[in-house]
Amino acid sequence: MPLPDTSRAAPDHLRAREQSAPGAAPSAAADAPSADDTVLNNPAWSSLTGHHRDLAEGNEHVLRYPEDVSPFVGVRDWEHPEVWDAILEVFGHGATVSISHADPLLPEDWTPVFSIPGVQLVQTDRLAPTPDEEVVELGAADSIDMLALVGRTRPGPFLPRTHELGRYVGIRRAGRLVAMAGERLHPDGWTEISAVAVDEEHRRQGLGSRLVLDVAFHIQQRGDRALLHASATNTAAITGYEQLGFALRRRLSFGAVRTP
Repeated sequence: MPLPDTSRAAPDHLRAREQSAPGAAPSAAADAPSADDTVLNNPAWSSLTGHHRDLAEGNEHVLRYPEDVSPFVGVRDWEHPEVWDAILEVFGHGATVSISHADPLLPEDWTPVFSIPGVQLVQTDRLAPTPDEEVVELGAADSIDMLALVGRTRPGPFLPRTHELGRYVGIRRAGRLVAMAGERLHPDGWTEISAVAVDEEHRRQGLGSRLVLDVAFHIQQRGDRALLHASATNTAAITGYEQLGFALRRRLSFGAVRTP
């Protein structure tokens, strides 16, 4: 999986609000949404059994996206006695399997590949989404440009068909795609904003913020609420999202294991 592997601790301003364990009940900020948000504890499963069910591959315990769409894996219940056999049925032996929003105890012969600390942020009443006249919607015809931008900026996993997960938008300058953002996971009632990427020479111009607000506007127009995930060490991005009107909901981890 094309995610950075880092073991640095979360910044102090986040650590003060963290939970004792990733699976513990989250402590939302005071101005975070008060509606039921339990689906955010297992967003991939909610997405793959709901909005993205047409993309789901797997069985009753484990669902995955096609390999060229997303590495996220949905697991119904990590405590179920059949879950590890169910993962083997879906992925086979010697495979790398994404694990997020959970920290299960691995069976013998299952090997950790990497684990990085992350944060989950949700919209608050301070978020003021705004449509942006400069943004253009991106699709299959823009896949090469999107992959090139992601390759230059490395915002996280983005594959040839990731754009099929939702609405993706970008900003072009002189025909060149210099910034983009879009929708990834769709847990019930929520939509994740992801792949926020801006070319280095076009940073500090507010392009990323404009794209996030545009994506959030269309999310709210559908009646959903917006959420974000970020590496806990990406303090600049986290601070920017908080300034836009997002708040920390919980700490979690993103990682992968190898099947025996």
